[in-house]
Amino acid sequence: MQVKKTISIILVYVLCFSLLAGCGQKKDAVSQNDTKQAENQTEEKTDTQEKLEPIEFTMFCYDRNENYENFESPVAQKIKEKTGVTLKIEYPVGDPEQKIGVMLASGEYPDFIFAKTSQTKFISSGIFLKLDDLIEKHGPNIKKLYGDYLKRLRYSLEDPSIYVLGTYGVYEEKWEPEKGFQLQHAVVKELGFPKLKTLKDFEEAIKAYMVKHPTIDGQPTIPLSLIADDWRLFIGVENPAVFATGGPDDGHWYVDPEKQEATLHFFRPEEREYFRWLNHMNNVGLLDPESFVQKYDQYIAKIASGRVLALADAYWNYHWNAEMTLKQDGKEERMYGMYPLVLNEGIKVKEFQSPGYSAGWGIGITNTVKDPIRAIKFFDFLASDEGQILTHWGIEGVHYNIVNGKRVLTEEQKRARREKNFSKETGVGVYGYPFPERGVGATDETGQLYTPTTKETIKEGYTDIEKEVLAAYGVEMWMDLYPSRNEFPVKPWGAAWQINLPGDSEAQIIFTKCEDIMKKRLPQAILAKPADFDKAYDAFLAELKAAGAQKLEQEFNKLLKERIQLWNK
Repeated sequence: MQVKKTISIILVYVLCFSLLAGCGQKKDAVSQNDTKQAENQTEEKTDTQEKLEPIEFTMFCYDRNENYENFESPVAQKIKEKTGVTLKIEYPVGDPEQKIGVMLASGEYPDFIFAKTSQTKFISSGIFLKLDDLIEKHGPNIKKLYGDYLKRLRYSLEDPSIYVLGTYGVYEEKWEPEKGFQLQHAVVKELGFPKLKTLKDFEEAIKAYMVKHPTIDGQPTIPLSLIADDWRLFIGVENPAVFATGGPDDGHWYVDPEKQEATLHFFRPEEREYFRWLNHMNNVGLLDPESFVQKYDQYIAKIASGRVLALADAYWNYHWNAEMTLKQDGKEERMYGMYPLVLNEGIKVKEFQSPGYSAGWGIGITNTVKDPIRAIKFFDFLASDEGQILTHWGIEGVHYNIVNGKRVLTEEQKRARREKNFSKETGVGVYGYPFPERGVGATDETGQLYTPTTKETIKEGYTDIEKEVLAAYGVEMWMDLYPSRNEFPVKPWGAAWQINLPGDSEAQIIFTKCEDIMKKRLPQAILAKPADFDKAYDAFLAELKAAGAQKLEQEFNKLLKERIQLWNK
C-alpha cells in the first residue's frame, strides 16, 4: 500500500491549509448536463484571452505534502504564467476521512479532489464530472501521457466513464526499493557486515549491537521501532508481514496468482508467524515499547535523533522527515540500508513485481468547478512534455541546463537536489504526485528522460558509508539485493489496494469495520504474553469474520474479476 512517491512517495506531508473554494461561499453548481453549455461559453474565448485571464482553482488532497509551497515557488509561478491558473491546495488536519465526510455532508467542494479510496463516494453521488468528452476535445496531452493505459481510467463495466485522472507515474521503471526492513549503517559496519537474509538475522544484528551500545549520544538505544499511528499501522505493521512472507503489495489483500482470487491476507498461516515474531521481539525487549502509542511526529523525532537501530517501514514514510535530518546533522552512519528480509530462506520478496499501470486512484473535477474547460486544460498542460519537464526538471538555466540539445544537470544542480528543502524552495517535484505524471525512466520522443532520475544519479546520491555498505554486500544499488522484476509476471489486476469499493455499499462498511479491528487487535496480539499470542490472534481473526470478512471478500472478488475483464476489453 502506497502513497508515492511514490510512494515515494517515498513518498509525503506536514503542511495544512484551509483553502476551500470561495472562502466559505458556496459555488454555483455546474451539473453534468450543464457541462456542454459551459464548454460552449469557454470556447468563445481565444487562446490568447484564455491565457491572459487569471483563474484560481482549489483542491483537497488526501495525502499531506510537506513540500507544498502555497503555489509561490518559481515552478508554480511558471505554471501560472503558462496557464493563468493559481492552485490552492488544502491538506487534511487529522483523519482525511473526517474532512471528506464534512464535504459530503455540507455539499460544498473544492474544484479538484484527490480522495484515494473514498473517490467512489464522490462518483456515486454525481459530484465528479465525467471527463471523457473534456479529454477528447481539450486533453490531447492527457491522452498522450496515458497512452494505451487511458482505458484503465474507466470506472467500471457498467459505467465505463472516466471520472479521475490517474495518479502515479505512467510507464515507470523502478530503480530503488520503497519497502523492506531498515538497519542503520553503523550497525552492519560494526558487526562486520553480517548476513541479512531472514528476520532471525535481523534480530541477531539488532541484539548484538544493543549489547555493545545500550546508549547513543547519551540516550537509551531503541532497537526496532514501529509506526502504528492511525492509517500508518497499515504501512508499518501490516504490510511488512506480507512482504516477509512472499506476497506483493496489494494492501489488505492477498491475491492467489493462479486462481486470481483475493482474501484478507491476515488469514494466511505464514503471516501469523510473522506477527508471532513481532510478539517475540517485544517479549525479549527488542521492540520499542512505545510503538503502538507514539504519534508520527514522535516517531520521526526518535529516528532523527539517531538512536533507533531498525525500522520496518516504507522509505517515503521516514526518509524526508527524519533521515534527511540525520544527514544534515552529519550522522550519516545513523541512516539506513534497505534489506529484503523474509520469514524463512527460500521466500522471495516481490517488491519489484510490476503491477503495470494500476490507475485506481486519481484527481476528480467536481461539478461546482468554475470552468471545466480551463480545469481540464490546466491538467493538460501539466501532462504535456513542457509541463512534465517543468514539474520534474524545473526551469531551464536555473535547475537544469541544455547542452547539445540534451537536458543535463551540473554538479552544483545535482547537489542542490539532494538538499532537504530543494522541492519546497523550487517547486520541483511538488506537482508530480498525485497529478498526472510520467514515471521515472519514461522517455520522450527524443529519447530523453522525463525525470532527471537515473541509476547513475541515484548512485551519486549515496553517502560514502552507504557506498561502503553496498560494496561490502557485493552490489552497487539497494535494488540489487532484491529479486528483479523479471523474476515475476506482471500482475493482471494491477495493485489490489487501488480497487475501490463502492462508497455507499455494505462492503465498504464492512471494510471500515475490519480496518478498525486491525488497528485494535493487531497491537493486542503483538503485545500479548507469548503463551497468549495464539489466543489473541485467533480472537483477531474471529472478530474479522464476525464483522463480515467473508462477505467482504466475495464482493471484492467481483470487483477484482471485473477489473481484469474491463482492462482486457
